[in-house]
Amino acid sequence: MLGTGVQNTTDPFVRTFILLRLSDVFSLQIIFLLMFSVMYLMILSGNLLIIIVVRLNARLQTPMYFFLSNLSVIDICFSSTVVPKILVNTISKDHSISFVGCATQMYFHLALGGVECLLLAVMAYDRYTAICKPLQYNLIMDKKLCTGLVVGCWIVSFTNSLILTTFTFQLPYCKSNLISHFFCEMPPLLRLSCRDIWFNELAEYISGAIVALGSFTLILVSYLWITLTVLKFHTTKDKLKAFSTCASHIAVVTLYYGTIMFMHLHPRSSSSAEQDRVVTILYTVVTPMLNPIIYSIRNKDIKEAIKKTLCFVV
Repeated sequence: MLGTGVQNTTDPFVRTFILLRLSDVFSLQIIFLLMFSVMYLMILSGNLLIIIVVRLNARLQTPMYFFLSNLSVIDICFSSTVVPKILVNTISKDHSISFVGCATQMYFHLALGGVECLLLAVMAYDRYTAICKPLQYNLIMDKKLCTGLVVGCWIVSFTNSLILTTFTFQLPYCKSNLISHFFCEMPPLLRLSCRDIWFNELAEYISGAIVALGSFTLILVSYLWITLTVLKFHTTKDKLKAFSTCASHIAVVTLYYGTIMFMHLHPRSSSSAEQDRVVTILYTVVTPMLNPIIYSIRNKDIKEAIKKTLCFVV
């Protein structure tokens, strides 16, 4: 079933790629279809709820929740680049994707993933300013700076994605047109090229170092200063209160960066294609689903705002 329509020629001009399905067994297809449909609905409903709650509650009109609502927008868009196509491929006999469609999917998936990396670093800086410079917080984190930081994240990431996507789709693909993945992503695509891909892998590592590792380093530095500041607090209550405002962000950072850095910064020879597929599903589907849950459980303001919003609707 997976081999249907697969080309294996010396023609470098592949016009159609074939994606893997979640399963070729009918009973498993139904299970996966239901499971991913439920997960996607949770992503949409959970993140939309966060956006609406932040928008409607005056108490949440702060930089922290402005960034959180932007994170929810990104999570919806990020998962939407691949999940609908995965669902269609699961039940359809034709699980192909056009050359342009594949390039478009990879471009937006890379771009939105990068925006999330950068935004998480911005959110760490926001927490650093709130805890380490509380008296200057409102002056520093004004509306102009917050908007500029978010716009900057989008510009940097979409530019970076454009460069990587252009390099990737200038390669000749003559080994096969079967992508050993559920959607178009850089590592499995590079395996199909009949040209030396060292330059593309180098570009991917440099990009990952700048966007992912660079953002992660900023997060670590921010939390180092936060920790040093909190340790100077006199009471345990104040220390716990300060750390509790960071708990949700730390959980999201750990979940997201752990999977995305594993996928893009490890040597290709040290992992299997199946392992890579599992990891990408984690940060593309599972993480966007869990983010609103993590912030809702750990944040009293969000929980109270959700209750008020739901009571108002009912």
